[in-house]
Amino acid sequence: MRTVGLFRSIQIKLIMMVLLLILIAVQLIGVYFISTMKSSLINSFTDNLNKQTNLLTAYLSTSNLLSDNKDANALVGTEATLNALVSNFDTISGAQVQVLDAGGKVLAISNTSPQVNIGRKNTSLLVSRALQGVRDNEEEIIDEDNTRSKVIAKPVISKGKIVGAIYIVASMNEPYQTMENINRIFVSATLLALGLTAILGVLLAGTITSPIKALTRQATAVAEGRFDERVPVFGKDEIGQLSAAFNDMTDRLSDALSINEEEKEKLSSILSNMSDGVLATDELGRVIVTNRRAKGMLGFKELEDGVTLSEALGIEKAPIADTLQGTESSLLLNRVSSDQEEDMVFRVTLTPIRRRDKGVAGAIAVLQDVTEMEKLEQSRREFVANVSHELRTPLTTIKSYAEALDDGALDEPPLADRFVGVIRSETERMIRLVTDLLHLSRFDSRRNQLRRQNTDLSEMLEEVVDRFSFQLRQKAITVSVKVENKQNTAWLDRDGIDQVLDNLVSNAIKYTLDGGSIDISAKSNETGQLAIAIKDTGIGIPKKDLNRIFERFYRVDKARSRNMGGTGLGLSIAREIVRAHGGSITLESESNVGTVVTVLLPIVQEGGEPA
Repeated sequence: MRTVGLFRSIQIKLIMMVLLLILIAVQLIGVYFISTMKSSLINSFTDNLNKQTNLLTAYLSTSNLLSDNKDANALVGTEATLNALVSNFDTISGAQVQVLDAGGKVLAISNTSPQVNIGRKNTSLLVSRALQGVRDNEEEIIDEDNTRSKVIAKPVISKGKIVGAIYIVASMNEPYQTMENINRIFVSATLLALGLTAILGVLLAGTITSPIKALTRQATAVAEGRFDERVPVFGKDEIGQLSAAFNDMTDRLSDALSINEEEKEKLSSILSNMSDGVLATDELGRVIVTNRRAKGMLGFKELEDGVTLSEALGIEKAPIADTLQGTESSLLLNRVSSDQEEDMVFRVTLTPIRRRDKGVAGAIAVLQDVTEMEKLEQSRREFVANVSHELRTPLTTIKSYAEALDDGALDEPPLADRFVGVIRSETERMIRLVTDLLHLSRFDSRRNQLRRQNTDLSEMLEEVVDRFSFQLRQKAITVSVKVENKQNTAWLDRDGIDQVLDNLVSNAIKYTLDGGSIDISAKSNETGQLAIAIKDTGIGIPKKDLNRIFERFYRVDKARSRNMGGTGLGLSIAREIVRAHGGSITLESESNVGTVVTVLLPIVQEGGEPA
């Protein structure tokens, strides 16, 4: 968690806010209080001074001390009286007082004023206004010493006539000094209040910020994936309710993430072990998720970042673009596998990924390996075509010869006998074909049960040679039979193995030139299996046909095989019989050198089954 800056802390902000509010409130109160106090003090000072001035003016108006019709002795007495009066006034108010006659000349002056001014004329504007009868003459002045004074001039009226004036200059130091003292007290009180408020603000803000800091720490822990911590709940107020709600949210979030992780693991396991390949893209068609099966099917070890789905699949961009527009589609994809020579066929199903209120957010491509299905479908088509062809050929021959007989060939015995012989031969061929198909059908449906018996291998192989002795003599083919002494008998289905050996020996005779040789051997190999091998010196089988030689109706030389009476099902039947015994059959061949067919059978004890 990053450290919060000093002035970014909510605690400091709360304290500063409270201090500013208190400071503003105190200042507003102080301005109002001081302004009111100042006005009150100045008004009280002015009123007091006016009252004393009015008292002095009234006394002078009634005492006739400023009358003009006085003799010399009377004037001396008057000046003495005025000086005593002004001195007494000076003692009372501490102001400078001047008594002026009707011409503005100073008659008496207080002790605090310069005595040299006596007899001089006061030319002040206020004096002139007072001598003109204006009663309200006052002003504030500031002298060279920055001393503020109140100046009042009032006329002295006696019997309706202005006989003089009173001029008073009173220092205002006392009220202003009082205001300064009040200001100092107010500032001290303000600073003390701010200090106490700051201390209380720290304490009170801590009760708010401490839970918030705890919430911040818990939020950081949740963001880092730690859900075991809890926010302490200190009360039932709003912050306490917030802390309780946050703890509940943490529990719910932990449960939700656990469920999400579990579902994610399940999905990952499902994707990893699916037999189908899965690729997911974003809204731009770039691959973001792929499973192991998809990489194997497409031949990639890892997909590069930013690879588009069309590049990964090797297809055009149009189907992907349609899917990203919300259209589902399906297509077949042919790929050449790196470890197989034949093509692999995939069915690709493209489905858009839709999000609520956001439209299409990507696409999913599901790859299904339909190679075997396509092979089976191709084999089915070929099987139907081969069966149809194999049946149509003899039926066509039978029909044509029967029509020939019906058209008059019956009247010619030699020709009729030959036609009947052909019809009989083709009918027997059809019977063999149908019989072979029934054999294969029983093997496919697993209804063909083996009848095992203890069989002498030498006797079985000799009987096979005896059954083909006529054909062997016709082609002057020599046959050798060799059986390993320690493996003289085997527990197997004698009729089934006889059919297998008859088919293999018959093919060896058919494709071995006159004067060739065939070797038949039986022994137990190193894996503990019975190996019966038929080796000839025939024309061999081309390599391109080796992988398909056991397919049904498959012939290397179709015309020659059909002329020799083969149905193309012999090797398929032989393989199914060997498989029913729990064994396998392999074929090795080289053109113009010969062929070796090996039948591997498990050695089974009497009454047992192959492992």
